[in-house]
Amino acid sequence: MAGAAKMGPRCTMGLSNTLFVMALLLSGVASLKIQAYFNETADLPCQFTNPQNISPSELVVFWQNQEKLVLYELYLGKEKPDNVDPKYMSRTSFDQDNWILRLHHVHIKDKGLYQCFIHHKRPKELVHLYQKNSYLSVIENSDTNLTCSSIHGYPEPKKMYFVLKTENSSIEHDGIMQKSQDNVTELYNVSISLSVSSLDVTSNMSIFCILQTEQMETQLISLPFYIAPKIPQPKDYNLWIGAMLLTSIIVWALVFLLIRWKRKKKKQPGVSHERETIKEEREENEQTEERVKFHVPERSAEEAQRAVKSSKTPLGEKSATHF
Repeated sequence: MAGAAKMGPRCTMGLSNTLFVMALLLSGVASLKIQAYFNETADLPCQFTNPQNISPSELVVFWQNQEKLVLYELYLGKEKPDNVDPKYMSRTSFDQDNWILRLHHVHIKDKGLYQCFIHHKRPKELVHLYQKNSYLSVIENSDTNLTCSSIHGYPEPKKMYFVLKTENSSIEHDGIMQKSQDNVTELYNVSISLSVSSLDVTSNMSIFCILQTEQMETQLISLPFYIAPKIPQPKDYNLWIGAMLLTSIIVWALVFLLIRWKRKKKKQPGVSHERETIKEEREENEQTEERVKFHVPERSAEEAQRAVKSSKTPLGEKSATHF
């Protein structure tokens, strides 16, 4: 009993340590949900806190996608592009202070699972320290980005803006004008940008870029840029209607068969009864015919006597009957 008492606490401690290690592993493998817009930058965090304060020169850090293709590798404090897959070459940058890998120019095909691995490089072995999973979702940008520019112009431009015209409205949109002057030629370069959301376009829209110089009478107007509202894809109503019709036909057919089956079931005992009735009526008719055929109606006594006297009267004699 004494030995068992000493063994109990040790087993409990071992179990608690195992659970603690499992909790650390699960927390390290938990996936993060990351979103990025199409053709922009996605941040793939590693969230490594480096609790042992290991020098980066002793760490091996790399990211890979769900196909095990390497996006980036930092080997003992130095970037190692040899193992990077060509489609990720020159598309990543590593923020070592925050342990974030930035994936630039995100494509639709970039969505999926990404994993960050950190190993400790020791003299005789490579020890796994940390892993973090991130799932990237790519959002298609529905905005239309426009840039209007004028180069090598003179005199100095005073104002540059966009005009958005529809059938019922005309809106002037002022943006931040970027202006520069060449020191040698003293000519001006100017540009302005505009982002139009497809949600704001409910009818056909024409966009013009207008440039004004110091003399307000002078205006340069660009060619129009047309934006049409997005027409929702029509639903295949024919297929839907066909499916509904087919379903209705099947339902009505089942109902018809069910009603017919019920009627048939109800008629079955009635038919036999009707046959019995017909048989009985037929037998009664036959019996009645037999009675009519062989039945001699009874006569009264007076009629019988008259019949006897008539039969006894000889031919040629007068009848004894007097009136």
